[in-house]
Amino acid sequence: MTPSAAERSELAPTGKLRVGINYGNFLLVTKHSESEYTGIAVDLGREIGKRLGAEVEFVPFATAGKLADAVKGGAWDVAFLGNEPQRAAEIAFSPAYLEIEATYLVPAGSKIRSIDEVDRPGVRIATAVNSAYDLYLTRNIKHATLVRANAIQGSYDVFVKDKLEVLSGLKPRLLDDAKTLPGSRVLEGRFTVIQQSVGTPQGRPAAAGYLAEFAKEMKTSGFVAQAIARHKVRGVTVAA
Repeated sequence: MTPSAAERSELAPTGKLRVGINYGNFLLVTKHSESEYTGIAVDLGREIGKRLGAEVEFVPFATAGKLADAVKGGAWDVAFLGNEPQRAAEIAFSPAYLEIEATYLVPAGSKIRSIDEVDRPGVRIATAVNSAYDLYLTRNIKHATLVRANAIQGSYDVFVKDKLEVLSGLKPRLLDDAKTLPGSRVLEGRFTVIQQSVGTPQGRPAAAGYLAEFAKEMKTSGFVAQAIARHKVRGVTVAA
């Protein structure tokens, strides 16, 4: 996939490819220092830069919400984040390259046995504000109460401190959380699947078209599967 002049211009208008990443999602990005990051999203960002022949500048954010909001200020040219309808007005998303299950954790002694029993009056659900699964829950929860906290760790902390009934989150993280909370359980199944995509600001049709084809090729070529194996990430799958 050799990019055209129009694609190059829209993907790297400053001459650098500015790649937005969310190091709060430990499945896709690992932060080693203020300037050193590794992970699946980092590998994909570097691959885009390699194909453009452009220097890559990573623009890091602590949460997905902050990463998404930064599009308004033109902070990045491409970004790796969950494909959610609330974000699509300002971000053009590629097809998903990777999927992550989202589910619930309940504390020891909880009478909640299944996902269907969560959305009921009196149930408080801890969630990371503006995460992809928080946006999903905002659209779909009708009776339970969402208790929002800053970042994934913040939602865990408020769940424990305030003794909430449910913690929502990405399944791999919840499985780790369950190990630290004796008697807690991760509910079977999932309430949604977070589709991870590559995004670019709306109004860059050539860039959006290029990223759509790029995401497809990264799946079919085995690049995404190899990155998952290389970084030893559990609980994620290559998107269909």
